[in-house]
Amino acid sequence: MFKALPADGKLSVQLLYFRGLAECRASKWVNDAAGLGRLMSGVACQGGNTQISKVLAHARREHGKQPLDALVYVGDAIEENVDSLAAKAGELGLLGCRMFIFQEGHDPRVEAAFREFARLTKGAYARFDTGAPAELAALLRAVAAYATGGRAALKLQNSARATALLQQLK
Repeated sequence: MFKALPADGKLSVQLLYFRGLAECRASKWVNDAAGLGRLMSGVACQGGNTQISKVLAHARREHGKQPLDALVYVGDAIEENVDSLAAKAGELGLLGCRMFIFQEGHDPRVEAAFREFARLTKGAYARFDTGAPAELAALLRAVAAYATGGRAALKLQNSARATALLQQLK
């Protein structure tokens, strides 16, 4: 993500993850790739139901402190009530916080919900293959460019992934 920034660009990232039966944690805000890498290397996956509602509620609270340019959500499932999640996504959209939602897998129900969340926030949706980490890296670079420089910076990415996201932004 940080490699996509223009020389004068500044990006702050907060890692939020959930796992297990009820664990949902947010990191401190970091401004560099090394800091983000350290945070991510400390997270291990555990089984459990999704906690997307907590993610959206956290984003709303953070947006109240300082406007968020983008929320990136990477996931593969939804066990929560989709209508309730859509309402929370819609609230974020009304605040101007776009969701960039990246789906691992091919579950059509999950895809429909993720696309709806992106639509409600005027964000974007993309699917990626977990066997191709370069795909997710390209998507994250595109969001970083958007978050620091808007549509113009996203257009400068000049990649198929960035173009696909750009076409969805309204």
